[in-house]
Order: sequence, then structure tokens, then C-alpha cells
Amino acid sequence: MNAENNDLKMDDAPGEAPQDNQEDELERLRVERDRIKAERDEMKDLLLRRQAEFDNFRKRTEKERSEYLQYAGMELARDMLPILDDFDRALRAESGNPEYAKGVEMIYARMYETLKKMGLEPIETAGQAFDPHLHQAIERVETTDAEDGAVLGEFQRGYHFKGKLLRPSMVKVAVRS
Repeated sequence: MNAENNDLKMDDAPGEAPQDNQEDELERLRVERDRIKAERDEMKDLLLRRQAEFDNFRKRTEKERSEYLQYAGMELARDMLPILDDFDRALRAESGNPEYAKGVEMIYARMYETLKKMGLEPIETAGQAFDPHLHQAIERVETTDAEDGAVLGEFQRGYHFKGKLLRPSMVKVAVRS
């Protein structure tokens, strides 16, 4: 019976059971730690993605806003061009009253400068070669006095607005005979 008691005591040794419990508890804590780390990494990744999405959204809306404002300015300038053309014609017309002509000239200059500050730029045509991207040929004149394709005159001034073509110049073009 003594030997049996020893076997029982060896199997039920008090030091072994708590160690198994500690190893189980340690393993459970490791699993929990790994799960929490994975969850943290997932949340961190989600946060970084959301921050990037928000930053892209902010940049896109700023760009759209800027383009809208530029487009709105371009449309305003386009709508003002016929008025500018009328003033230009009024300046070239003979006037019996020099005070009246000076007043028209002052209004034209003020309006032109305001549009220029907004981004309006005239297209120079005098002495230029015909460029279909900038000029619209209204008349072709056969001549030997100018180079083929040279702009001889301007019927209506063309303009750029902040580097974009707003309206092409209507021109008279030389054709070699």
C-alpha cells in the first residue's frame, strides 16, 4: 500500500497542477495578445487609409473649386469680349467731340485693365505667321509682298484667358500668287 500511495502522490503532486494551469493561462494570454495586436494593426491600417482618403478628397475638392472659379472667370471674360469689341470699334470711329472720345477711351482702358488683371491676354497677330490654333482665317489675299501664310490684318482680336484660348483672332492671311 505504501507503493500505491507513492504512485498516487506522484500523480497528484501539488507542484505539477499549478504549472499546467500557468502554461495554459500563459498560452491563453499569448493568443489574446496576438489577437489584440492583429486588431490594433487592422485599426491602424484603417486609420491610415481613412486619412489618405480624406487627404485625397480635400485635394480633389480644392482642385475642383479652383477649376470652377477659373471657369467662372473665363465665362465672365468671354461674355465681356463683345463689349470690349464695341469699345474698340467706338475708339476707331470718328467723333466730332474730343471729350466724348476721351471718355470712351477711359472706360475702355479701365475695363481692359480689369479683364487683364483677371487673366485676359490679347493674341498678337501683327507680323505673325498664321497659326490655326490661334487664328481663324476670314480672308485670303493673293500677294507677292508678304510671306505665304503671313497675317496681313486683324478683323477681330483674339484672347487667351490664363493661358487657355478664349477666342481665336479673326485675320486676313497672305497667299503667294
